[in-house]
Amino acid sequence: MKAQDFLQSEWDYCLVLDACRYDVFCDVYDEYLDGTVEKRRSVGSSTPEWASRTFTGQHDIAYFSGNPFINDLGIPLNELKWGASCDYEWTANEHLADVVDVWKHGWEDDLGTVPPESLEASLRERRDLAERNERTVLHYMQPHAPYLSRGAGQKLKQIQKGIRRQEDSQEAAADGGGPIAALGQTVRPRIESALEGSELAQKAGLWLELDPVDLVQNGTRETAFELHEENLRIALEAIADLIPKLDGRVVVTADHGEAFGEEGVWEHHIETHIPALVDVPWLVVE
Repeated sequence: MKAQDFLQSEWDYCLVLDACRYDVFCDVYDEYLDGTVEKRRSVGSSTPEWASRTFTGQHDIAYFSGNPFINDLGIPLNELKWGASCDYEWTANEHLADVVDVWKHGWEDDLGTVPPESLEASLRERRDLAERNERTVLHYMQPHAPYLSRGAGQKLKQIQKGIRRQEDSQEAAADGGGPIAALGQTVRPRIESALEGSELAQKAGLWLELDPVDLVQNGTRETAFELHEENLRIALEAIADLIPKLDGRVVVTADHGEAFGEEGVWEHHIETHIPALVDVPWLVVE
């Protein structure tokens, strides 16, 4: 299988679908887009891993980001206080010419996420960035949970809490944060690492986004698959509406996939290189 070759491939606009499974994409994309899809291998099984391994140099790219891990805050990934802990000393604005934090101004509380329409609105408002850069990326949060049809998703609300903790810790840094804060920074990564190794803990995180009635009737895997496809369809509908407004070669791909029980893995985790997580679609739009 060919490597994703994100930067080495030819495109003017790349539309990144977060946590998009290759097989689900293949099943539905041609209802919305023209082109032939190819399976490629991502360099990471999570957004932080993918971003830090993809953007290693200086790139003339305008990056409209619905994902808070790729941001204009100037804080290295290993110092962010939301999501899974990682050791990547990488910041987006050191490698990308312009980063637009759509995840911040395009957030909708009722949905608990950044809807696809926020990406197009942001691009429309900052079209100058696309014009002055060689290439442009729009990073959609879908089909990543939370699932838009359910509303009030919990998954990204945890990230919002982490952002607030980040702001609080920066204020406390002036006085060293105290011994409790220092202890927390030592223990937290170990606890998260242990939890990520537990299949039950992974499923519990997914259960937050699912309807209990559906879980009982259909089981976790089938319920999650259906909602993943539904989220993808919502994103593809928005993308299909956007593409005619773009000039140049357009590619649709994903940063990584999503697991629903394959090899005991649920959702997606750093450096978990199973096919469900690293097989991604690569569609050159005709």
